[in-house]
Amino acid sequence: MSKAQDKKWAEARRKALRDLATTTDEEDAEIHAAALHDPDNPPLTDEMWARMRPAVEGMPEFVANWRKWRGQQKAPVKKLVSLRIDPDIIDHFRATGPGWQRRINDTLRKAARLRRPAKTAAR
Repeated sequence: MSKAQDKKWAEARRKALRDLATTTDEEDAEIHAAALHDPDNPPLTDEMWARMRPAVEGMPEFVANWRKWRGQQKAPVKKLVSLRIDPDIIDHFRATGPGWQRRINDTLRKAARLRRPAKTAAR
């Protein structure tokens, strides 16, 4: 997360904790009553809480795939471009599995006789 995002989350957390600390019992009862009448978002019961398990237990494949996603680079080292490449070239590289775009980059680098930058040499 960027420093700006960290600041925004810290501010949101501070405001939420302040609001929670200043919420009266009457306000809490009103909120709870409104939630009971909302069919799309009812409050969780003690039974529901007791049945909850970590996502990794219920959907391990989903969690594993989610954890692989790198997210936005802090300092992008590559440029996003749009290229028109023959379909058979794309099919060839995609058939080699995950990492096919990196392999296209490696092939272009080799064809251009360029050395790999020091920062990306280790994978």
